[in-house]
Amino acid sequence: MAVAHTELSNIDNRQILSALDDWLNDIKPLVKHFDHNDEYPSEIVLQMKELGLFCLMYPVEYGGMGMNASSYAKVITRLSETWMSLAGIINTHMMLGQLILRFGTDEQKKQFLGRLARAELHGVLCLTEPDAGTDLQGIKTTAVSDGNDYIINGSKMWITNGLHGSLYALLTKTNPRANPAHKGMTMFLAERGEGFNVDGKISKLGYRGLESVALSFDDYRISRDRILGGEEGFGFKHAVGGLELGRINVAARGVGLAKAALDHAVDYSKIRTTFGKPICEHQSIQIKLADMATRVEAARLLVEQAAEKYDKGERCDMEAGMAKLFASEAALENSTESMRVHGGYGYSKEYEVERFFRDSPLLCIGEGTNEIQKILIAKQTIERSKLG
Repeated sequence: MAVAHTELSNIDNRQILSALDDWLNDIKPLVKHFDHNDEYPSEIVLQMKELGLFCLMYPVEYGGMGMNASSYAKVITRLSETWMSLAGIINTHMMLGQLILRFGTDEQKKQFLGRLARAELHGVLCLTEPDAGTDLQGIKTTAVSDGNDYIINGSKMWITNGLHGSLYALLTKTNPRANPAHKGMTMFLAERGEGFNVDGKISKLGYRGLESVALSFDDYRISRDRILGGEEGFGFKHAVGGLELGRINVAARGVGLAKAALDHAVDYSKIRTTFGKPICEHQSIQIKLADMATRVEAARLLVEQAAEKYDKGERCDMEAGMAKLFASEAALENSTESMRVHGGYGYSKEYEVERFFRDSPLLCIGEGTNEIQKILIAKQTIERSKLG
């Protein structure tokens, strides 16, 4: 199916959202098929490329749209209102572009940013391992210097877009004995090659259609000039810098899911009748809807705050953490409450609500668990009180 919409690169942000909404209306009827069958939506991805969704945050000079994080978050929210997996398809791609833009050498920017903006390459992040998720300093994948190359051995887990991606930000340890550990970590810009193995797709409760895979590296050889930024020892800094945008993205997804759960609950409450009147007229349902609506707006404002600080180049790990924490919990609570409003029908695969219920828990885990977010928020609160 050809895309019959104006390319996003030629219009302003309000028009972008309007064109995006038109396209999403065409996509909605297809979502159940891909979600229920856990099938990669290849044709939809092609449309996303034609529409310009792969170049949103890439600089204009490299063929991108130059969109800031505040506008990008709104796009992610819209996508997630329809199907959260669509947001995941472009999120790692956007995060990799930001990593190269912020930390890459001039040669790396020249070599990769244009190709990424044109969607000739699909960007992926390879951080998490079987025994290291939120604690990135615990990774075990090693990169050993060998002349002008490095030899990489190890494994990665839960890699989004790992099967369909083509350029990977690969976090390794170049000095496993470094103390503190983060000083011995290095990020590489890796492409597929001998010793780079995709070991299998992980079957998941939700976030389906978009693959999460396990990767392994067996004497995988990569050139020294593929070190992000050109120097060893900055991989942890690069990963943490990328996670700020990642957490804003997860928070924006939470807003989208929370909003979709609310909208479906409101619509259903208007047509479902009990005791002679629509259930939206029952006080118990009204209380649920009020709480759901409040969560959506509070989450949206927290996302806007974090994105604005990111766009100003200010430190925003606390704000991104707050947005991620609150919005993901809002999505989980709203999905549960929406299912309760729907009653037995909410438990049926004929309704969208059961998908929201399956997708939302991931947001509380991904990009750093919510328990970790609380610790980071508390530490920053204490630190900032000293400065004040």
